Amino acid sequence: MPLPPLPDPSDPRVRLSGLTVGVPASAFLFSTLLAFNVAQTASLAVRPVSRKTFRKFNRWAADSWWGLCVTSAEVLHDVQIVVTGDPVPPRENAVVFANHQQMPDITFLMAYARSKDRLGDLKWFAKDIIKYVPGVGWGMWFLDCPFVKRDWSKDRDSIDQTFARIRQDRIPIWLVTFPEGTRITPDKADRSRQYARDHGLPVWEHVLVPRTKGFVATIHGLRPHLDAVYDVTIGYERGVPTLWQYIKGFVRKAHLHVRRFPVETVPVEDDAIARWLLDRFDEKNRLLDGFYRDGKFPD
Repeated sequence: MPLPPLPDPSDPRVRLSGLTVGVPASAFLFSTLLAFNVAQTASLAVRPVSRKTFRKFNRWAADSWWGLCVTSAEVLHDVQIVVTGDPVPPRENAVVFANHQQMPDITFLMAYARSKDRLGDLKWFAKDIIKYVPGVGWGMWFLDCPFVKRDWSKDRDSIDQTFARIRQDRIPIWLVTFPEGTRITPDKADRSRQYARDHGLPVWEHVLVPRTKGFVATIHGLRPHLDAVYDVTIGYERGVPTLWQYIKGFVRKAHLHVRRFPVETVPVEDDAIARWLLDRFDEKNRLLDGFYRDGKFPD
């Protein structure tokens, strides 16, 4: 079964301390994010003259604000990531996919990206409605993140155009995707297992059956631009935290197990890519099974 939610600390003094730090920290970060949005909007004046300058500024904005989020968690709460698996060189162009449990998955992936000098180059698949949300949504729009409506007939053209711009302008990138398409819950896990049984797929306890169509299109669309594909498995020790618990400092550590696949080792045909992704999630399920048993991923 999915890991249960992280319980709040039983000591009321610890909960109060979390609020005392979390409320002003979140208010400060949100206000600075809106300020960055204003500066990003002003950068549109440069775009018709120099797309390179426009993207360079917005990369700096993303690197600065996301870096502020990561640094705040490290300074205020001593948050850290424990990384195991394959060595990953800095500044590669990569597609990064991971299991998805809660919003802190994103913050820990940002910390890992910063360690590889790719924080400002992160791009995320996001629901289309998010681009209308001030702050995060507007910032992602300025970064050319692909927004999806979960209807492939409607999404394909816009995604192809985004990938074409990335290839044409040789934009540095870590494109992050959660192929499960949603955060795992017990109810979603039950439905996913039933789907697996109905379609002759492996039945997994700790991950959902991934959606392969978008992943296949991503590999096809970006393959000439990529160095590698990273498979990241995220594990939490005591329970899955919410973003608010992360902000209050109730979770101090996440474990990331990374597999690096040079892009030339990833299959070429559609069915083979889809099967390759299913094999990766089969491995994720085994890794998480061992993690919940032993408290760590293999070195």
